[in-house]
Amino acid sequence: MAPLTPAVPAAAVPAAAPPAGRQGRARRVRVWRGVVLAAAALYFLTPLITSFVFTVNDPVRGFTLDAYLEIFSAEGFVQSLLLSLGLAAATIVVVLLLTLPAMLAVRLSAPRLRPVLEVICTLPLVVPPITFVAGISTVLRWGPDHLAATPFYQTIIAVQNPAFPAVLVIAYVVLALPFVYRSLDAGLGAIDVRTLVEAARNCGASWPHVLLRVIIPNLRAGLASASFLTLALVLGEYTVARLLGYQPFPVWIVTISGSNAAMSVAVSIFSLLFAWLLLLVLSTAGTRKRSGS
Repeated sequence: MAPLTPAVPAAAVPAAAPPAGRQGRARRVRVWRGVVLAAAALYFLTPLITSFVFTVNDPVRGFTLDAYLEIFSAEGFVQSLLLSLGLAAATIVVVLLLTLPAMLAVRLSAPRLRPVLEVICTLPLVVPPITFVAGISTVLRWGPDHLAATPFYQTIIAVQNPAFPAVLVIAYVVLALPFVYRSLDAGLGAIDVRTLVEAARNCGASWPHVLLRVIIPNLRAGLASASFLTLALVLGEYTVARLLGYQPFPVWIVTISGSNAAMSVAVSIFSLLFAWLLLLVLSTAGTRKRSGS
């Protein structure tokens, strides 16, 4: 027997409307999210915009970009920037070579030592930079007087070479340890390190092969984050380099500010945008890697 009422297609049945209370909460969340984002943008962009206005507004000529055009021809700009980039590259390599094998060894062989390693790596956060530099200066003054008759004398002299002060690399490695440790710890926590290592070792892979072909490809996001934080630290660190008497990029910016304030602010904006560009590149690379995997 045919039904007395026609069947209504499923597509024609109106969907149940969400409760009014839930709609109100979602609308309030969106409003507060916009308020927070607007306040954060105002907080970060206002100093940047005012600094840019200061560099392009000349009291006599009005709007001008001379401060930015003079950056690349300024005396000492190229040398200081290349020195900072070289120090950053050396610091990244050294700190990763020290931290990554140590963290893997602790995770695989001695998990109980993990809190000890964490305390050691985060200890530089509680040491004031002035105290840290005072200790380095004491060692550098003590070395030539007491190591003159030993092979270490030439080492003390070599690490203070103004062309490439390796002592700054040592100092920056210590300062970058907390940030590198946190980045690598988060990356190692996201993968099953023990299973990957055991599988590779059971297949006959050597330890260097395991590190280079198994761990590092799965740890690219953590390595990129650690490298960027180290680069940002080196490009922005002033106290250690200034008190030790060297002139990398941050010290050069402060030095030139006494003679050309507008160009000093322009260089600061340039370095900030350069760091943001590197962060964007690293973030994009990490996103593409996760999407591909």
